[in-house]
Amino acid sequence: MGSYKQELSRELSIRQNILITLSAVTPASSVFIIVPAVLLSLGGASVLAMALAAFIAMFVGMSYAELSTRYPISGGEYTWAARILGKPLGFGVMLLALVSGVLIIPVIGLGTGMYLGVAFSGLSGNNVGLVVIAICAVVAALRIKTNAWVTGIFLGIELVAVLVLVLLGVINISRPVSTFWTPQAISSAGTLEAVSWGLVVSLIAVALFAYNGYGQAVYYAEETKNASSKMGKAIMIALLVTVLVEILPLMAVVLGTGSLEKLMADPAPINYFIIERGGTTLNVLISVAIAIAIINAVIAIIIQVARLLFASARDGSWPDAIGIPLGTINKKFQTPILATIVVGVASVLVGAFVPFDFLLLATGASLVVVYGIVAFAALRVRSLDKGHKDVYKMPLWPLPPIVVLVALIYIAYQGILSDIRPILISVVTLVIGAIYYYVYIHSRSKDRWTLPDPLHDH
Repeated sequence: MGSYKQELSRELSIRQNILITLSAVTPASSVFIIVPAVLLSLGGASVLAMALAAFIAMFVGMSYAELSTRYPISGGEYTWAARILGKPLGFGVMLLALVSGVLIIPVIGLGTGMYLGVAFSGLSGNNVGLVVIAICAVVAALRIKTNAWVTGIFLGIELVAVLVLVLLGVINISRPVSTFWTPQAISSAGTLEAVSWGLVVSLIAVALFAYNGYGQAVYYAEETKNASSKMGKAIMIALLVTVLVEILPLMAVVLGTGSLEKLMADPAPINYFIIERGGTTLNVLISVAIAIAIINAVIAIIIQVARLLFASARDGSWPDAIGIPLGTINKKFQTPILATIVVGVASVLVGAFVPFDFLLLATGASLVVVYGIVAFAALRVRSLDKGHKDVYKMPLWPLPPIVVLVALIYIAYQGILSDIRPILISVVTLVIGAIYYYVYIHSRSKDRWTLPDPLHDH
């Protein structure tokens, strides 16, 4: 069978891989965009929900780490699913990841105008976000090492913004730590009232989404030195940094605000806190930093999705007329430029013509489905090729993937009770992928989806 040919430029250090991965996670923008949904629903207990999500994410990270070191391939999750759970499911996972990736880019990118508009009123609106996506696609086509430096600098700016937020809270602590396990919401009368612990558990799904992205370090595996021995470390470090960068500012805001009632009554509670404790000028500066964080995330996610599209083309997923160009690496930049441009153009078109509410709906359950498949793969991987020497084996196996599956089943159940459409869209996408595999690839299996061994990376 052999192994894949080294075409991408293996020039990233483990540190540079982590920088790009964290840029895709964009923890600072999660603090402003995703975490407030948990804060407004639970008050101080939002910290507890984020902590519980971090516990589950740790086990998800362990599963990603073991699979990534066994199969350090740019295609990520679908390459594991295909090898461990079967090619039809693997193709479905690839299609789901590809569609979700193209949809999530405008979901994130269109928020650029909202934050730039705080400082420059003429830069508000969706069109600014579309221009940002187009520019980011051009940047993403450059050499991977260049992008490591660009995203690293942008990441530094967003981390400074988070540090300022933490300091504002620390120097203005106004309530006890017990607030963290007191779930409350704003009543119709504008006062705080207790909410159920069931609501705390149900919002773990939102918290998991805020952390998501640490496992995507594997998408740069074929461009990272000694990937098979270091990929697990990259994933777990990225997860640890993500959790700290998101949970510490939330703790600071909860303890440091002058009025929890006023904080939770504001639709943008983090910005309210900054203005309350630091003034409007600081809010403008941090808003610009968050816009930079969003731009950083768009660059990194386009790089990820482009690697996924490249890997799928290399495996023979598409007719040659489109598959061969998409699977070609530019000799000068040693990146899949055409795949990157296609992802950028598709994301701009989606952002311009697909309603934003549908984008949120379509991407809502894909994370739960993909995590579930990763956990199943992690349960089965050790039964394959028992003579293989694994560089990383998760501790307490098989407990971590079992815990993940139990948690995801409950989260999916709660999601179905509230709105079945997101999970239905994800499942239908998987089924369409499996059907495509049987219709187009199965009869051509001699030269398509042969699934070679990972590259030698030493």
